[in-house]
Amino acid sequence: MTLGSGGSSVVVPRNFRLLEELERGEKGIGDGTVSYGMDDGDDIYMRSWTGTIIGPHNSVHEGRIYQLKLFCDKDYPEKPPSVRFHSRVNMTCVNHETGVVEPKKFALLSNWQREYTMEDILTQLKKEMASPHNRKLVQPPEGTCF
Repeated sequence: MTLGSGGSSVVVPRNFRLLEELERGEKGIGDGTVSYGMDDGDDIYMRSWTGTIIGPHNSVHEGRIYQLKLFCDKDYPEKPPSVRFHSRVNMTCVNHETGVVEPKKFALLSNWQREYTMEDILTQLKKEMASPHNRKLVQPPEGTCF
């Protein structure tokens, strides 16, 4: 995120950016089917986050609640966070053994831009669940974890 007018711009520092994301995540997003927050409120570096996605309608994911872990390294938001499903899920962009969202198979991570947010990642993963190649894949039993 940059601020400024004309040819000059100011880059918002990492922690300010993460505080904005935390505030937005705590308020709830859109229709409430995607949310996120910090794992540890005492982590001054704001690295570990938990995300939740409620599966989209008209898919095998409908009504399921998926938990994810997001890790924002010191290079965030210049580089994307690492994203891993805690809840077992069968999707083409998710490693079936570890739950890691593989950047090469998930365009938002492979084409990361500084303006993207954790909200964007979760929202896009939800859209990916509803995509033709994921919406009917057989899923592991609900409640199982990686």
